[in-house]
Amino acid sequence: MPLRLAPAVWVLIWAGSFVAAHVAAPHADPLGFLALRFAVSAAIFAVMVQFAGVRWPTAPRVWRDALIVGLLIHGIYLSCMFWAMWHGLPAGVAALVGALQPLVTAAAAAPLLGERVRAQQWLGIALGFLGVGIVVAPSLGRLQGFPPETVAVAFCGMLTFTAGTMWQKRMDSALDLRVGAAIQFIAATALTAPLALLFEDGKFDNSAAAWGAMAWFVLATSVGGTLLLLAMIGRNAVSRVATLLYLVPPTAALLAYVILGETLTRGQLVGMAMSVVGVAIARRPAPRPVPSARAG
Repeated sequence: MPLRLAPAVWVLIWAGSFVAAHVAAPHADPLGFLALRFAVSAAIFAVMVQFAGVRWPTAPRVWRDALIVGLLIHGIYLSCMFWAMWHGLPAGVAALVGALQPLVTAAAAAPLLGERVRAQQWLGIALGFLGVGIVVAPSLGRLQGFPPETVAVAFCGMLTFTAGTMWQKRMDSALDLRVGAAIQFIAATALTAPLALLFEDGKFDNSAAAWGAMAWFVLATSVGGTLLLLAMIGRNAVSRVATLLYLVPPTAALLAYVILGETLTRGQLVGMAMSVVGVAIARRPAPRPVPSARAG
C-alpha cells in the first residue's frame, strides 16, 4: 500500500476501535480483554518474523527502547482508555481527551526532539481541536454522575501515548517493524496479564460480539494499525503524525452513526469539517526556501 494512503487507512482503523470497544464492553473485563489481544498480537508478529527470516535484535538498548514503547503506547495507554470507557466514560469524551495529544506533542516536540512547530501548524492544531470539541460536545452532557477518576485515568493514558510516540521517534530506525511490534506487544502482555489476574474476574462470555471485537482489535488495530503508525512515525515528524488523531473522533462519530445508529447533528458535521481542515493545515509541509540568485 502506498504510504500516502496510510493516514486515511490508519484513521479508519483507529476510529473503528472506538466502536469495537463499545461493542466489547458488556462482554469482557477490560484488562483481560487487552491481555488476550496483546498476547495473540505478539504471537502473530513473532510468526511473521520467523517466516520472514528476520533476526531479533541483540543489543540491550534496542530491546529496552522497544519494551518501553510497548508499555507506553499499548500497555498503559490502552489500559487507561479501556478502563475509563468500561467504567462509564463516554467514548466521545475519551476521544476528546485523546485529542489533547497533538497539543501536548507539538509543545514538547521542539524541546525534546528538536522539531520546529511552525505557526501554520499551531493554527491547524487549534482548529482541529475546536472541531473535535464540537463533534463530541453531545457526549459532554452525559458526564454528570460519572466519577472524575475516569477522566483522570484517560488523561494519564493520553500522556503515556504522547511519551510513547516520542520515544518511538528516537529509536533505532533500522529495527524491523515486525520485530519492534512483537517486542512491544510482549511488553504490553507482561503488564496487563498480571493486572487482569489480580483485579478482575476473567469475564469473557464467548459471544459473537466479544470475538468479533477481538478479531478487529487483533487483525485491524494491532497488526494493521500498529504497522501503519510505526511506519508514519518513522518517516514523518511526530507533531504531524499526532495531528491525525483529530480525525479519529469525527470518523468514530460517523461510524457510530452508521453502525450503532447513534445520532449525528449538523453541528457535528461542521465540527468534522473543521477537524479535516485543521489537519490539512497542520500537515502541510513547510515551503522550500527559494535559492538566492548569484551575481554573474
